[in-house]
Amino acid sequence: MRRFARSLWKLWSSSHKFQIGIVIIAVFVVVAILHGPIVATIGHGQDPLGTAAYTPWQLPSRTNILGTDRYGRDILALTVTGLASSLQVGAVAGLISTVVGVLVAFIAGYKGGKLDSLLSGTADVFLVVPSLPILITLSAYVTNLSLAAIGVILAIFSWALAARTIRSQVLSLRTRPYVELAKVSRMSDLEIIVQELVPNLLPFIGVGFANAVLGSIFALVGLEVIGLGPSNVIDLGLMLNWAIGWGTLSLGMWPMFVAPIFVLGMLFFAVNLINIGLEETYNPRLRKVAGA
Repeated sequence: MRRFARSLWKLWSSSHKFQIGIVIIAVFVVVAILHGPIVATIGHGQDPLGTAAYTPWQLPSRTNILGTDRYGRDILALTVTGLASSLQVGAVAGLISTVVGVLVAFIAGYKGGKLDSLLSGTADVFLVVPSLPILITLSAYVTNLSLAAIGVILAIFSWALAARTIRSQVLSLRTRPYVELAKVSRMSDLEIIVQELVPNLLPFIGVGFANAVLGSIFALVGLEVIGLGPSNVIDLGLMLNWAIGWGTLSLGMWPMFVAPIFVLGMLFFAVNLINIGLEETYNPRLRKVAGA
C-alpha cells in the first residue's frame, strides 16, 4: 500500500496534465452522483424534465441557462441527467472489463506457457471480432434494457484490450529482481502478484479503467445516434439523437446539440490528459522532453 501511495504521489506531483485531467473527471463524477439535487435546484421547485415544464424552444436565459427543448424541458437538467446515465453505463462496463482484463492479464502474463497462449488467443479473438455489428444486432432485437445490462454487454467486447495491455506490463515486471527475490523468499504466486506486481501496475490499471469507461460511453453514444440505443433512459447519446432528428441547428437551438458534445469532448480531453501525464511520468524519453 505504501508503494502504491508513493507511486500515486509521484504521478500527481510530477504532472500538471494529470492533475487537470483528474480534476475534470472528479467534477463530472460529483455532478453525476449529485444529479438528483442538482436537477431539483435547476427546477426551482418544479420538475425541469417534465413535459411542458417551460415554454418550448427557448434560448438560454436566467431561468433556463441552456434554454429548453421541443417539449419544454430544461436542457441543462437533461445534460446533467444524461451525464449521470452515461457515466453509470461507462462505470459498469469499465469495472467489469477492467476486472476481467486484469485477471486474465496477470494469470497469462505471470504463469506463461500453454495457459498464456490460451488466454492470449482468446483475447485476440475478441479484439478482432467486429463489435459494432453485434451491438447493433443486439440493440435491434433486445429492447428496454437497464443501464446495468447495457454496461455488461459493452464490457463483453472491451475486456480484451485491457488484458492485452496489462499482460505486456506483467511480462516485463515478472523478470525484475524484486520478483526473483520474492520467489527465493518462498512467497506464493498469489502473494507475489498481490504484493509485488499489482502495486506497480495500479496507475496503469486506473488509466485502463478510465479508457474503458470512456470507450463504453462513446459506444453507447454511437448506438443512440443511429437510433438503436435504449429510448427509456436519458443519456448524452439520446440527446444527440434528438438534436439531430429535430434539426436543432437549423432552428437556431444550438444548446441542444452543443451541450452533450461539450461534455463528451471534456471527458475525452480529461482522459487524454491523464494518459499524457502517465506517459510523461513513467516514460524516461517523454519525461526529458516535458522537462525541457
